[in-house]
Formats: sequence, structure tokens, C-alpha cells
Amino acid sequence: MSLGKGTVLVVGAILGLGLLGWAAGWWSFDLDRAAVEAWVARAGPWGPLAIVALMTAAVVASPIPSAPVALASGAAFGHYAGTVYVAVGAETGALVAFLIARGLGRGTVERLLGDKADHGLLGSQNALTLTVFASRLLPFVSFDAMSYAAGVSRLQFWRFALATMAGILPASFVLAHFGSAAMAGTFGGAEWIALGLGLVTGLPLLLLALRRGAASRKDSPRKDTAAAEGS
Repeated sequence: MSLGKGTVLVVGAILGLGLLGWAAGWWSFDLDRAAVEAWVARAGPWGPLAIVALMTAAVVASPIPSAPVALASGAAFGHYAGTVYVAVGAETGALVAFLIARGLGRGTVERLLGDKADHGLLGSQNALTLTVFASRLLPFVSFDAMSYAAGVSRLQFWRFALATMAGILPASFVLAHFGSAAMAGTFGGAEWIALGLGLVTGLPLLLLALRRGAASRKDSPRKDTAAAEGS
């Protein structure tokens, strides 16, 4: 459920080229307002339920991407309603993953996540709550892996639910807003500034995380060798 360094770099390169092509006018992401409005009218109450269900599945089943669902939610239902549907779906998925992990137990989760099973979830209840909240604000921390790891930690269920909801609201709004702006054809200066700030702050954190991951992998053989010699 965790992404390797190569995967992260490939995805980052693809996204970077896509944004560059969009900015240069090589292709257009203009959405057909009439088609989207017609879909919303046909879907009725099933439309929001579909968004919530897709977001829930995207969290519980890691290979399903959640960002396109969030963008589609904003395009179909606007900034605020789109944010609500995305947040409800992500929260539901996180709670389901948490309960699944708590029911399966640490052994099964460790086999699924490997050395990511702890995810830094050590300390008091307040420290655990803060760790979950902070992880929801960082795009390079696996949302689903953190949910499963929290399920086998000492963190109380209500604290996990509260920290997750507080942490996912900013990203949910940003993605829904981008989708809504793209649909309305108003993706302009403010959106590019927000995107630029996200890249400026996120890329250094991503590189730091990759560097620490590489360092930990280098240290692991040394620890294994020392343990073998000691035995």
C-alpha cells in the first residue's frame, strides 16, 4: 500500500508534464457544463451517494485514485457541496479501514503494510491524535496506510475520527474548488498561486521523505548484520 520512490517520481513527472502542457496550451481540460449539469439532473440523489461511495472505496482499496473523484465532485456539485461529499466519503473510508485493521489485528496488518504498520503512531493519546491530523495534511503520506496503521495502535476511535475529519477538509476543499473552477472555465491566478504554493511546500517535504526512506533502507542491512553477529 506504500508507494516506492520510483513510482512517486514517475507520477510526479507525469503530473508536472501535464500541468506544463496545460499552461502552454497544448491541450485543454475544458469541461462541458451542459453535459455535467445533465448528468447531475439524471443522477438525482444517487449522484452525491456515488461520490461518497467512490471516495470510500478509494481509501479502503489503495489502487483506486481519489483525486479524480474529488475533482469530479467539485465539477458536478460546486465548491461547497463537492467538498462535503468528498470529505464524507474520505472520512467514511478512513473509519472503515480503521475498523478493519482493528478487527484483523496487528499480525495481518503488518503482513499487508510491512514496516509501515506503526507509521510513527507511538506515544500518548494526544500525540497519536496530532500524528494522524498532521499526516492528513501531507500529500505524500499514504492516507489508507495511516488509517490501517492507526487501527492497530492505541488511538481511540473518536480521536481518530476527529483528527481525520479536521485534516482532510483543506485538501477536500482545494480539490473540489479546482474541479469547480475548471468546469466554470475560471481557473485563473488564484488557482495557480495555490498550486504553486502547494508545489513549493510539498516538493521539499517529499524529497525529505524520500531521503529518509533511502537512509532507513541503508541502515536496515547493518542492523540485520549486527543482530546476526550477536546471535
